[in-house]
Amino acid sequence: MKGIEYRGVSSVDGPIVIVKKTENCFYNETVWVRDRNGQKRLGRVIDLSDKACVVQIFGNTTGLDLKETTYEFLETPLELRVSEALLGRVFNGLGEPIDGYPEIMSSEKLNVNGYPINPYSRSYPRDFIQTGISAIDGMNSLVRGQKLPIFSGNGLPHNKLAAQIIRQAKLRGADEQFVMVFAGMGIKYDVAKFFVNTFEESGVLSKVVMFQSLADAPSIERIMTPRCALTCAEYLAFTKGMHVLVVMTDMTNYCEALREISTTRGEVPGRKGYPGYLYSDLAELYERAGKIKGAQGSITQIPILTMPNDDISHPIPDLTGYITEGQIVLDREMDSKGIYPPVAGLPSLSRLMKDGIGPDMTREDHANVSSQLFASYSKVKSIRNLASIIGEEELSELDRKYLAFGEKFEKCFLTQGEYEDRTIEETLQIGWKCLSILPKEELFRIKSEFIEKYLPKESD
Repeated sequence: MKGIEYRGVSSVDGPIVIVKKTENCFYNETVWVRDRNGQKRLGRVIDLSDKACVVQIFGNTTGLDLKETTYEFLETPLELRVSEALLGRVFNGLGEPIDGYPEIMSSEKLNVNGYPINPYSRSYPRDFIQTGISAIDGMNSLVRGQKLPIFSGNGLPHNKLAAQIIRQAKLRGADEQFVMVFAGMGIKYDVAKFFVNTFEESGVLSKVVMFQSLADAPSIERIMTPRCALTCAEYLAFTKGMHVLVVMTDMTNYCEALREISTTRGEVPGRKGYPGYLYSDLAELYERAGKIKGAQGSITQIPILTMPNDDISHPIPDLTGYITEGQIVLDREMDSKGIYPPVAGLPSLSRLMKDGIGPDMTREDHANVSSQLFASYSKVKSIRNLASIIGEEELSELDRKYLAFGEKFEKCFLTQGEYEDRTIEETLQIGWKCLSILPKEELFRIKSEFIEKYLPKESD
């Protein structure tokens, strides 16, 4: 019961403390655990049996002994205090301020585990979000309410790309408020500093809420970081009517923390040692994105994960791909050629793109141009493989034009500056200029009226 302290624990194993079960103890309940000196540590109930209760401590368990440790059940899950004052603030993974300012003054608190959204009450994701990045806007468009992850690798510029998306993302032709929630899990101090400095310098920090669980913080804290961030996003979206973009990095660190806890609890491992419930745990987070009928706001998610050994079939990207609506894949070979952002053209995909582009949303020719760029760039890849075998001088005239198209596409369309913010019209115009290298008869995925209207003439 709340307010009653119990003395003595059964065992302490890493972040896991096993205590005697009380009558009203429940799953996910928060617990105060105190050592013999009275120092408090926050924990939560993660497992129950008839006689015992497993408590996961958010921090280290140094100094906890079996006889003198006391614990108190708070009869409530972990909660986040919410208000509009969250905007412009920086918190740790548990929602505690780390920016030197006082705690949020609000009487409203929300369960960080969230509540399931009735599928019937969801409305279909639509409305184009302009990120200002041609590789995304032109070929893998993001729409409001979508879950579109970025699959990256160690050393690739995914953090730089995430910061650029947060700085530049906007809703076309709408005055509705658009804010960002950033969740960093297991990130290094210099990465955290990079995000804070970038947002301060660009003047968007006042529209960003940051939750940071640094690499030196207890790995257990990483489990709660995305939950606190998404709870904040749900409040801003569905209570305050704002459109929220949530960026979560790095989901691989989150899954590693999940595997660590699973191993400590002695659970039967699944693929590569990850727990068997990895899919449902990730779905718990990803499915908190979307739009609700009758609600003005929305939540759009961009989870970022670094693929171990650049393996896209690894359990984390594999399961993420099943839950989300596409993926943006960063390519190491393109990065080594100096292309930024190094978005791989062919493996990347946005499944909801078709519902957020076209007349009155982007432009009438958007779908045709995107399809043609995909088709032509796919042929470039095949011709490059052929040229590496027989030599470029043996290629036909048409094949050489495709190679020229490929070079211009990578140099002008895919490559852009870190602070270059392109409108969708500029993106499509660059796409047309690249396609103008090819003969008209090769543009078989574009309607003839669009070719006449938008294809640059030789004099242009």
